Order: sequence, then C-alpha cells, then structure tokens
Amino acid sequence: MALYSDKVMDHFRNPRNVGVIEDADGVGEVGNAKCGDIMKMYLKIDNDIITDVKFETFGCGSAIASSSMATELIKGKPVSEAMALTNKAVAEALDGLPDYKMHCSVLAEEAIRNALEDYERKKGAEGSPQVNEDHG
Repeated sequence: MALYSDKVMDHFRNPRNVGVIEDADGVGEVGNAKCGDIMKMYLKIDNDIITDVKFETFGCGSAIASSSMATELIKGKPVSEAMALTNKAVAEALDGLPDYKMHCSVLAEEAIRNALEDYERKKGAEGSPQVNEDHG
C-alpha cells in the first residue's frame, strides 16, 4: 500500500489557492515547533460567505496537501460552516493521512479557525459605537 493517497499527492504536487490576499478580512497563522510546519491562511469574506481563501505553508507534503484541501473545503461556504471544519474532515477529504502526519490536518483546522477569529475580531471592532456622537 502506498504511504500517501492519490489525493494527498495531487494536492501536494498541484496545491490549490496558494498565495496571499493583501486586504484579507481574516488572517490566521499557526506553527508546530516539533515538526517545523508553519501555515498561514488568508480569508476574504463578503456577507459572511468566504469568497476567497489563500494559504502559505512551509512544511512537508502532508502539510501542503492539508492546507490545499482545507481551503477547497471552505471556499464559497458560510463562516459558520467553515468554523465547524475539523481536521478529521480534512484528512477524510484527502482519503486519509498516515497517523504520524495527522498533526498536519490539525494545523490546517487551527489556521482556518484563527483566521475566522481574526475576522470576527475585526468585524466587532468595526461595529463598535462611535464615541464622539452628537446627542444634540
């Protein structure tokens, strides 16, 4: 049996959504000191729908494949659905990862969650009331 599924190899060799969104609505970055993988996710969100998602990953093939698949799973989805994405869903969509590489799917989940939390923080800051209101 091959160590990696065809889907893992495809997303490693041909990653989707690689890059940076300069004016991202949410950015999340995570790293694993033990293995050296670093992931950064960028989200563009309009009316609570993820209209664009990009990633930068420094890491092994499983980390790149997990990042790529995770972006595909949330693109075009509502924020609430993206927030529910699990590392197991990422691994299953890749037709599995070796046990010792499951941490890569966990990093993808965490990077997306951090980017969504960043979006919520920014959205909350924009929606806060103005202090200098004129009560006339």
